[in-house]
Amino acid sequence: MAVERKKTMTKEIMNQAIADSFKKLNPWAMIKNPVMFVVEIGTVITLLLSLAPDLFDTTEVGRGYNIAVFLILLFTLLFANFAEALAEGRGKAQADSLRKTKSDTMARLVQKDGSYKEVSSTSLRKGDVVRIENGEIIPSDGEIIEGLASIDESAITGESAPVIKEAGGDFSSVTGGTRVASDYIIVKVTTDPGESFLDRMIALVEGAKRQKTPNEIALTTLLAVLTLIFLIVIVTMVPMAKYLDVKLEISTLIALLVCLIPTTIGGLLSAIGIAGMDRVTQFNVLAMSGKAVEAAGDIDTMILDKTGTITFGNRMASEFVPVNNLPAKDIIFTALQASVKDETPEGRSIVELANKLGETWPADSYQGAEVVEFAAETRMSGLNLADGNQVRKGAVDAIKKYAAARGGKIPSDLEAITNRIAKAGGTPLAVAVNERIYGVIYLKDTVKPGLKERFAELRAMGIKTVMCTGDNPLTAATIALEAGVDEFIAEAKPEDKIAAIKKEQQEGKLVAMTGDGTNDAPALAQADVGLAMNSGTMAAKEAANMIDLDSDPTKLLSVISIGKQLLITRGALTTFSIANDIAKYFAIIPAMFILAMPQLQALNIMNLASPESAILSALIFNAIIIPLLIPIAMKGVKYRAMSANKLLSRNILIYGLGGVVVPFIGIKIIDMVLHGLNIV
Repeated sequence: MAVERKKTMTKEIMNQAIADSFKKLNPWAMIKNPVMFVVEIGTVITLLLSLAPDLFDTTEVGRGYNIAVFLILLFTLLFANFAEALAEGRGKAQADSLRKTKSDTMARLVQKDGSYKEVSSTSLRKGDVVRIENGEIIPSDGEIIEGLASIDESAITGESAPVIKEAGGDFSSVTGGTRVASDYIIVKVTTDPGESFLDRMIALVEGAKRQKTPNEIALTTLLAVLTLIFLIVIVTMVPMAKYLDVKLEISTLIALLVCLIPTTIGGLLSAIGIAGMDRVTQFNVLAMSGKAVEAAGDIDTMILDKTGTITFGNRMASEFVPVNNLPAKDIIFTALQASVKDETPEGRSIVELANKLGETWPADSYQGAEVVEFAAETRMSGLNLADGNQVRKGAVDAIKKYAAARGGKIPSDLEAITNRIAKAGGTPLAVAVNERIYGVIYLKDTVKPGLKERFAELRAMGIKTVMCTGDNPLTAATIALEAGVDEFIAEAKPEDKIAAIKKEQQEGKLVAMTGDGTNDAPALAQADVGLAMNSGTMAAKEAANMIDLDSDPTKLLSVISIGKQLLITRGALTTFSIANDIAKYFAIIPAMFILAMPQLQALNIMNLASPESAILSALIFNAIIIPLLIPIAMKGVKYRAMSANKLLSRNILIYGLGGVVVPFIGIKIIDMVLHGLNIV
């Protein structure tokens, strides 16, 4: 995870990967990769020929040639296994760091009579209730049912700042392995042993439950078919050679087969998939499957909440606007009265702004006042003062109805002020005392810096962005314009998000969205990629197929880039691998038949020294290209925001043309070295 990121490529991991490269030679492991399994069969046959050159009545070449082919094939297998083992090793290193967090802690189990019993965390079952106090480790995943505390989640997220969790609402879930940093909480366990969030993280990170994705399975099938086709081609060469009176050695036919089948991508395919999952995890996102990562790379539409995702989410008072040319002092003082007992971020910001403007209200002035809490039905809050006056602040239409019901007149400039604030992207709150409206509080939510540029990148990729907000259409339109999103849904309810997702999916598009609340769970489950916040409810995390451990809703933008990078890396290396075969064809085919058909000399455009040198040079290049491409498989091909057509053209130019040119150069250099050293 984030705290261990610098340790994911150590000497120990490299040494273990080398050891695992030999262990993976087990045929039962190799058979999962058809391409490399064929190479292994060829390696075994050339080993037998090295021990007994006349085993198949082939004595034209010496033992040394057979040994050379055997060693090159063996290293081809080891290099491919090393790539996979290295990717797995990085995941296991992350899993080990998580296991340190998952120590066998003790839990204070709440009994039916209210007493406590000390038990091991491993004995806790779903439904058990435990009490965790300041400084103690939370023993299992659960929901807070009583209390409020700051939770240190650095062991999971790498973030040092504790987060506040409390009973009820969207921030009541806690994760086993995190620590209570203040106060106490009563938690109801929501998982059985071995099924916790941390257990799943460990299993997924180390690859124990990594399943091949649909694209990976399809590509594996394609590679297997290509291998079968080339195997048939090689077999048909035997009667052709006999007709031409050309003696083809078994080891040469095996060398040709190995060079022509897509061994490069066959050897790197598994490593690319594992490394893709690893990159997501290093970014502090837990993907429930490789399929989710791939789906992120194919996303067409993103559904984003405004508050907390596009904007910072804390609407702060920025201005007090009086109506009908009333003194500014009147609206400031009235707003202060309405907010002095309001503990929400908006309420506190109103008090702070009033104080900053020089307005105060001593505590003894509102002793005995009745606090009126905000309610969804009234959309207002305030105080009922001891002198009988009722101070209210709330949504403008709610305050207008409140004042009109008491015989008050609606200020003539109220609508104009409200529209001005809404068009500027702010939230207007009207303030009244009894039937008289004094003015409007301008609450402003700020768009996060850099988002407009990120959305422009997504647009260049062909991805549509849709903002969902509960704001009125005017405010929504202003924020959408400032943020640079393509579309917006104003006054959105939870069911509107699901409807928007289904509408896009019915058009054949893949949809991604973020969420953290229980009411987001249905939409997260409906989306093709659902990114839940770790700080959110357990329902949201269970519905999503990705969890952001940093609880940063904008992380979805980066997850899409990682998904696209995975798909591009696989496609680029597949293109490079298949393009390689062209050069190998020009190296080996003339070498095999040039004695019987001198006309094939025209195909020997690399002017290789001898038939044996040509075959060994192509085979050596085929082996060493795998470790040379491991860094690209691990890091991924650099992704640039551009249209799919431009991206395809660019990758074909680099990896297609490069895949043709590089082998010509590489094979020729190896041939010169072999000939110069008089090896062949």
